[in-house]
Amino acid sequence: MVFSRSLQPQTSWMVLKLMQPKPRANGTTVTEFILLGLVETPELWPVVFILFLLAYMTTVGGNLTILAAVLVEPKLHTPMYFFLGNLSVMDVGCISVTIPSMLVRLLAHKLTVPYRACLTQLFFFHLLAGVDCFLLTAMAYDRFLAICRPLTYSTRMNLSVQRILVASSWACSFGNALSHTVAMSTLHFCGPNVIDNFYCDLPQLFELSCSSTQLNELLLFALSFIMAGIPMALIFTSYMHVAAAVLRIRSAEGRKKAFSTCSSHLTVVAMFYGSGMFNYMRLGSIKLADKDKAIGIFNTVINPMLNPLIYSLRNPDVQAAFWRVFTGRRPAA
Repeated sequence: MVFSRSLQPQTSWMVLKLMQPKPRANGTTVTEFILLGLVETPELWPVVFILFLLAYMTTVGGNLTILAAVLVEPKLHTPMYFFLGNLSVMDVGCISVTIPSMLVRLLAHKLTVPYRACLTQLFFFHLLAGVDCFLLTAMAYDRFLAICRPLTYSTRMNLSVQRILVASSWACSFGNALSHTVAMSTLHFCGPNVIDNFYCDLPQLFELSCSSTQLNELLLFALSFIMAGIPMALIFTSYMHVAAAVLRIRSAEGRKKAFSTCSSHLTVVAMFYGSGMFNYMRLGSIKLADKDKAIGIFNTVINPMLNPLIYSLRNPDVQAAFWRVFTGRRPAA
């Protein structure tokens, strides 16, 4: 892979040429977008390529290891880890929707992405991220039942209930992603087609539309309440009950053990919803391209990459399962 310094003028000329919308009989329309990526300087492309290739491999490897650990370790055959295994699959999907296509563009020195490919990426990103929202909610509900309703836990969180929760997550997320994609397809793009980011997403596309995006933004606000507001309220309510139950435990060791089962999940929830709210709840504000990229990296790379580490850092059962996955035998006592 060779990147020449002489590519800078050539790349600038290519961007200027591609920015011109293609003519049609009834005016002009955009048939492709230009994703500028993280850096516009070709000399830095090899560094970005290597860093994100390593991040992608680490994320996929870490999450697939979590999934393998959940499958091979009998101690992890519980509802909490059933949801965690599904969450790992979603994390692999989320990063695979954005990063490989960016790496291909860097390798091919190609900045453009077809209009339909952009909408396809938008659909799958919101589909998988939406399932993440509901899985995190299901995990909070599982902790509530395990700590606050231990006597009825096995019946309220049986395998059928787990499958219904996962299937419902997929159904709700599919409706959300499809709604945004269909609504986006009704917008007209006739002018600038440069997206100062490394993947297609709603805020950046709203800025480029020649049509009014008021209805799209109202749809985003309404669906965000369903996809994020309601789950956040349910998670908060669940952990308020959990906190009250933990505080009633007399022994310090018992309180510590109960809290340790929730701390990893709360950390992931805080990172996931914090970055998501910053990205989607500030439409109409001043454009902050660099911060958009930083939040995009956090959503698509950092969060999925940290999840395996967070869930395994203080969990001896997961660590033992990792050892069994890599060595094929249980660790010595």
